[in-house]
Amino acid sequence: MLKPVASIAAAALVAGCATAISGTPTWPGARLEKVLLTQADFPAGVGYGRIAEQPGKPDNAGGPPPMLTMPKDCSNGLTGVIAANAERGPGSAAKYSVIYDGARIVVTVLTSPLNLTKLATEAKRCQSFKAYFDRQSAPIPITTTALSASRKGQLVYQQTMRLNGTDSSAFMSFENIGTMSVFGIAFPTTQLGPGQQPVPKAALPQTFTDIVDRQAQRIQDS
Repeated sequence: MLKPVASIAAAALVAGCATAISGTPTWPGARLEKVLLTQADFPAGVGYGRIAEQPGKPDNAGGPPPMLTMPKDCSNGLTGVIAANAERGPGSAAKYSVIYDGARIVVTVLTSPLNLTKLATEAKRCQSFKAYFDRQSAPIPITTTALSASRKGQLVYQQTMRLNGTDSSAFMSFENIGTMSVFGIAFPTTQLGPGQQPVPKAALPQTFTDIVDRQAQRIQDS
């Protein structure tokens, strides 16, 4: 359906007859563009960028394989649930990253709902698991902890890895808003050193939950 629409729009522009049409966007891609947070929604200095997926490529193509775990498949269990149930095709999803001093946050907005029941079940299955870099390496303990949510139906988790005596946590949020959905993940990053360009600092998980809350509100208001 994408090519005929694109061809019609191009023909109108070439003919000099393109006009603005009022009303509510109904094509999924138009809805996505309307509701996505943009650079203007963040403080000066925060890095913002849209992430372009590769059409026809499987999820995580070109990335590292998931770590071995016990129980099996817990290192990518939640993203695996989404990949198994997500709708594909033009206008189905859009993704952006936000970089603060101390955190990288990735938010994905979909024009279809998430299976929150399966996500909650997977999080419970992987409440506590062990991960391995390879079959000979020592186990790395990881926990998945449910956190308080801002809204009814939202799932928020903290996943903590203990490596060499140090804990490191990532944060995840999953939510349906009408016929659309939002999921996000936040990773801690190294703090910027003195003399580097000033960038607002992130306080995890608060900065992360503020962003996903704002994204959910933008969808609700559209």
